[in-house]
Formats: sequence, C-alpha cells, structure tokens
Amino acid sequence: MQVVDLDRSTRRELNAELHALKKDTNETHWRVLNPGGQHALAVGLDAPITVEIAGHAGYYCAGMNRQATVVVEGNAGVGVGENMMSGKVHVRGDASQSAGATAHGGLLVIDGNASARCGISMKGVNIVVKGSVGPMSAFMAQAGALVVLGDAGDALGDSIYEARLYVRGAVKSLGADCIEKEMRDEHRAELRALLDQAGLNGECRVEEFRRYGSARTLYNFHVDNAAAY
Repeated sequence: MQVVDLDRSTRRELNAELHALKKDTNETHWRVLNPGGQHALAVGLDAPITVEIAGHAGYYCAGMNRQATVVVEGNAGVGVGENMMSGKVHVRGDASQSAGATAHGGLLVIDGNASARCGISMKGVNIVVKGSVGPMSAFMAQAGALVVLGDAGDALGDSIYEARLYVRGAVKSLGADCIEKEMRDEHRAELRALLDQAGLNGECRVEEFRRYGSARTLYNFHVDNAAAY
C-alpha cells in the first residue's frame, strides 16, 4: 500500500503521483492521511487503482474520475465525483451540493445524505444515496439513474430528460416535466442491481421504491408551456 500524509506532502504532489500511474501499474492501493478537507483531492485519475481518503474531503473530490475507485472516509464537499466517466466513488459520510454533477458514467455511492442538486445534469452516471437528497436533485438529468433510500426535497427532476429516478421515501415536490412513472420489470432489475452494487443486497426491497421520470412535454418548445421553462 502506498501511503501519502498530507501533513508532510502537498495536494499537488499527491495528484501528480496519481496522474503519473500507468494503466498496468502494480501500485494499485493508495491511502491518503490527514486530508483536512482539502479541495480537489484525487481528481482526474485514469488508472484502475483504489484511493482511500482517511477523513473529510473538500470541493470536487474525485472529479473527472476514470477507472479508479475513490473512497472518502468522511464527508465530501461540493461536486464530489463531478464529471466522472467511470469507476466508483464512495462517500462514507454526507455530501454537499451537486454530487455527481454532469457525470457520464461509473457509480457514486453516498452513505449519508446529499444536499441540493444531487445529480444535476447527470449524463449516464448511476448514483445511490442511502440517506435523503436536497432540492433540485436530478435537475436537467439526461441519462443514468438516481436511487434515493430516504426522502427527496423540492423540485425533484426539474426539466429532466431520460434519467431514471427511484425514491423510497417521500418526495416534497416534483419539478417541471417530472412525473411518477410505472415501475416495470426492467426497472426493478436495474434498481436491484444498483442496490446490490451499493452493498444493500438484502437491506431493502425494490417494491418499496417509486419511479419518476420525464413526461416529455418540454422536449420541443410550445408557447403553451412557456411558463414551465
């Protein structure tokens, strides 16, 4: 295991070491000590490695991730997993605003709660939040799935495209063009797989969730819908 202590090293040095790794590296397990809530930890990774951050992380942790597994053993600030392409990001605590924003792929798991705009403009990422999410989550979500075991705040799925939203708890309100939709067999299968990937196999049943998605009324501009834009 490679250990980097940020009381003795800088964030820039850490990221430089991680960026220098080749795809066939045998230095596949890294542990970051004393992160101290610093921003932009473990960003832009592009190798099949595991990075454990032993504490809280600041803004944009694991942003632009590709292939790597990043584990935050605490809370994460704004934009964790932002624009990730593949791999896995696991936050063992809570996440601030815009978790998984614009992310194209991979899996983001948040053990606690996520604040406002979780999954904003998501483009293919799968997000599992074991707690609740704040207002405007999945705003303009284009593809992928957001799974929420707790509750969802105001305007869930506002201006949503084709992302799939699964919520077990209460939804305070739905945003423009977002409606409750039928849960078909393919959705049950997808939800079960995502719950299992998040380590929740056996802890909850897919029958406890409801599905939400686009009513598809805002795809093309119509003057009668002008107020909804």
